Formats: sequence, C-alpha cells, structure tokens
Amino acid sequence: MRYELYYWPTIQGRGEFVRLALEEAGADYVDVARRTRGAAAMTKLMDDARAKRPPFAPPFLKAGKLVIAQTANILLYLGPRLALSPRDDAGRLWAHQLQLTISDLVVEIHDTHHPVTSWLYYEEQRPAAKRRTADFWKYRVPKFLGYFERLLERSGGSYLLGRRLSYVDLSLFQIVEGLRYAFPKRMKRFERRVPRVIVLHDRVAKRPRIAAYLASERRIPFSQWGIYRYFKELDR
Repeated sequence: MRYELYYWPTIQGRGEFVRLALEEAGADYVDVARRTRGAAAMTKLMDDARAKRPPFAPPFLKAGKLVIAQTANILLYLGPRLALSPRDDAGRLWAHQLQLTISDLVVEIHDTHHPVTSWLYYEEQRPAAKRRTADFWKYRVPKFLGYFERLLERSGGSYLLGRRLSYVDLSLFQIVEGLRYAFPKRMKRFERRVPRVIVLHDRVAKRPRIAAYLASERRIPFSQWGIYRYFKELDR
C-alpha cells in the first residue's frame, strides 16, 4: 500500500513521529503537502462538507479508503502493519499507552514557549514562558524522561518493548533530538540522569534507514515554528 501523509510542509511537528515510522519501515509513502498544491489538497480534505469522518487537524494519514488522524492513532494503525509494534492486543495497547504519554510530553514542551495561548507571539508572553520553562525542567522533564529511563531498565532488551524496535522508540528518539535543539545547555546537563534514554537515542540514530533519512532532504530542519523552539533566555 502507498500511504499518503498529510502535514504542514515546512515543520517537523507532530507529523515527524509518523515520518520516522514510515522511514524506518521503508514504507511507500508520499508527504502530500510538500508537493505542488499539496497544502491545498490537505485543507480540502479537512474542509470537505461531505466527509462523514473529517480530520480535525494534521497530521492525518490516508491508507486506502481510510483517513486516520491524531499521531498516536496513526501509529496504532501503522505499528503492526510496519512491524513496529506487537501484534497481540496487550502489546499493542502498551505501545499505544506509551505513545500517548509521549503526546502529553509534546504538549508540555510546546507550552514552554507558548504557556498562555498559541495566538500570542512568544515575545508577548515571555515572563510566563520563563516561569513555565523553569517548572518544566525542575518537575516535568525528570518525571517524563525518568519514567522512560525506568522502563528501559526493566524492558529486558535494548528497546522500550524489549528486544525489538517499536515506533515508541522512534518517538522517544525525536523527543531527545528536539530537546537538544530547543534547550542545548539544559539538556546537556540533564542527560547524565537518563543514560539509557540517551543510549536508545544513539542506537536509533545509527539504524541504516533512519541515518539515511536524517541525512536527506526529506528531514525538515528544526526551526522557530515547530514544537521545539530555541530561545536563549529559556536555556540557562
């Protein structure tokens, strides 16, 4: 099957978690909005008045006649089909549970630079961003990454689910990548507290298809318009 991924063409964002899974599996897919008139096609699908199950927002995936939205939901669907999650119900739900936890962390990361509202510029909420970022690094990063560190210790293998790579490992890799971009100083200091998470990140980065993807033009660079944004005054 040829998959069609719909996401904003100039940012990694939440669509990157899906891209990493598709790339690792060597799946046949097209990043629709990055093509000519692709963004218009994406908007048309969301605004289709005749659609019975229209997506609220990207990312969403077309797989045959199915249109699947929400990052964790897309990965729940793709996981067994791309050999990136267990096939039994308990294993699939466990992977989905971990991905939903990562989704919660993504919101926390985004809210460091936009803690009041997404409708205001960062500069209009700088004091709140400084306070939110301080709390994020004091309380939330240790809680979330500490949780994944403990899971890796107990997994019985090199990955979160054991001996085989899953889409959750790819997503945790992306979390580390993004935090290193947005908070290089803070992340450098914190990494010694989660050595297993960092080893997992490095292991994923060396996988042949992921390494090739990261070095290609298909990998959209980090920027000041995605989930992860670098502001010097927040990285102390």
